[in-house]
Amino acid sequence: MLSNFRKQKRLILFIISFCILILTILVITGPVPQDLVYHLLVDQRQWFTVPNLANIISNLPFATIGLSGLILCFRNKAIGPSWLTFFISLALVAPGSSYYHLKPNNQTLVWDRLPMTICFMSLFAALIVENISSRYEKVLLPSAILLGLSSVIYWHFTNDLRFYAFIQFTTLLSIPLILNFYQGQYSHRHYLLYGLLFYVLAKLFELNDNFIFELTAYLLSAHTIKHLLAAAATYCVYLMLKKRHRY
Repeated sequence: MLSNFRKQKRLILFIISFCILILTILVITGPVPQDLVYHLLVDQRQWFTVPNLANIISNLPFATIGLSGLILCFRNKAIGPSWLTFFISLALVAPGSSYYHLKPNNQTLVWDRLPMTICFMSLFAALIVENISSRYEKVLLPSAILLGLSSVIYWHFTNDLRFYAFIQFTTLLSIPLILNFYQGQYSHRHYLLYGLLFYVLAKLFELNDNFIFELTAYLLSAHTIKHLLAAAATYCVYLMLKKRHRY
């Protein structure tokens, strides 16, 4: 009983600290606008009348892994709603990102970032539910999703990336922190660290679009590879859920 009380107390303190940190960052820092150069992707080849096709078809793994995850969730009733939401949003990343890449700009980028942010926040909720406390999932999951969606909406109307960037960064940071400080209920949690590594690599590739395109003799751009690495990160989550067993 005492152990459960401590877990719930830690969860409440964690959420309060998280919210205070968001407000503090927004108060003490200046706005960070979206750099329009972000939309000038190097691989703009048009194939079969479709512009930027390489960056569009490289979204297919998101749909494939998302649908595979949904099937896994329906077959395994022990997998909770946070993971189910993760795979639903992951499947939606494919059309959202494809729509953005048809005509890259701030307006279409919203539809890329909305499902991606739901992925981050449902993953965040799943980590808390399975490692800290499962008692408040019905409240925590929709609250986390609403917070994530708010960060995209805030950026869209203010052109300020701070809230959105903080949401993404803290979700990723929470993975090693939670795995280190909390004893999980399930095996194969290390697959989450593999996924984190793939995602960090994806972000690094994103910063070197021109260089990688030249390095591959104009076959693949870094942005296309970024999609594949990010999909590999989600595949690690899928493998973890598929292989794991309860202690």
